[in-house]
Amino acid sequence: MRPVVRAVLRGSLRQVRYVDVIAPRRARGLVAQVYRGTERDFGVLAPPVALHSPAAASLAATWLMLREVLLVDGRVSRAVKETVATEVSRANDCPYCVGVHQAVLGTLPPDRTVSRIAEWAPAAGRHAPGDPAGSAPLPFTYAQAPELCGVVVTFHYINRMVSLFLADSPMPARTPTPLRGPIMRTTALTMRPVAPGPLAPGGSLDLLPPAPLPPGLEWAQGSPPVAEAFGRAVAAVDQGARWVPGPVRERLRSCLDRWDGSAPGLGRSWLDEAVSALPAEDVPAARLALLTAFAPYQTLPEDVAAFRSRFPTDRELIELTSYAALTTAVRIGGRISVPRPAGPA
Repeated sequence: MRPVVRAVLRGSLRQVRYVDVIAPRRARGLVAQVYRGTERDFGVLAPPVALHSPAAASLAATWLMLREVLLVDGRVSRAVKETVATEVSRANDCPYCVGVHQAVLGTLPPDRTVSRIAEWAPAAGRHAPGDPAGSAPLPFTYAQAPELCGVVVTFHYINRMVSLFLADSPMPARTPTPLRGPIMRTTALTMRPVAPGPLAPGGSLDLLPPAPLPPGLEWAQGSPPVAEAFGRAVAAVDQGARWVPGPVRERLRSCLDRWDGSAPGLGRSWLDEAVSALPAEDVPAARLALLTAFAPYQTLPEDVAAFRSRFPTDRELIELTSYAALTTAVRIGGRISVPRPAGPA
């Protein structure tokens, strides 16, 4: 079953919008290492990971976060973590990720602790700074925070990239409706490690160099592999996007400073206002960065074409959007208040 699903998913890589995904047979270096790791530890080369392949550092960063927070066995069951992934994706209006992770959840043993965490996940980190709702009691322990908050941050990142580069469903458009459910379940059953037994924490970390944990994510310190994954991932994405013009970076940061966590709503007048007064040559990159951060589903082919007029490569497109998506996800993670216990966790 697994070889068939792998072949189907590899074929679906051609459905990624705007960029040419590196085919597994052509992968070299870091890209090849990540591809091997995903098929070994995740069971398949999933399009949400592979779409990053034109920018090797962003690809590795995505895999580090996904593996170390979602797939590795720790203090939280996979069922609870898949529930968080599903609910965050639902809140971000990412039907692709909802479909995939809801299907995976249906293949796992039930966990009775799911309900309260499912209520917490969609709003986690989306409160405006200083909002008392953002410091409400948490439905988990400090020791569980690295995994659960880590899934929140990871899927705020992945949802933005998927909404921009993939269709609404992992199923080809012509798939008959009666077959969609069975195909998704079959796919979900293959999304598990090839080797028996639990995954070892930290198994992906050597793909990227060490880097400090970003400020605001101190809740990750209870799990060194999770903290290392976020430190290395954020540093790699930021380094890859070092060419992004300073005014674009500053405009994204200033908009995040004022963001109350809500979607911008219908229309794109918010975008026109946000890029006003920027140098003309920086407007296309700023528009695409802000769309990625706040409303990736509003991105149009014209936005990508305008960006490419100055930055023509697939690598630059992935590096900019990866930077904007991860900067936003980390900002959300920094708004999750997780009090450190007075005694042992």
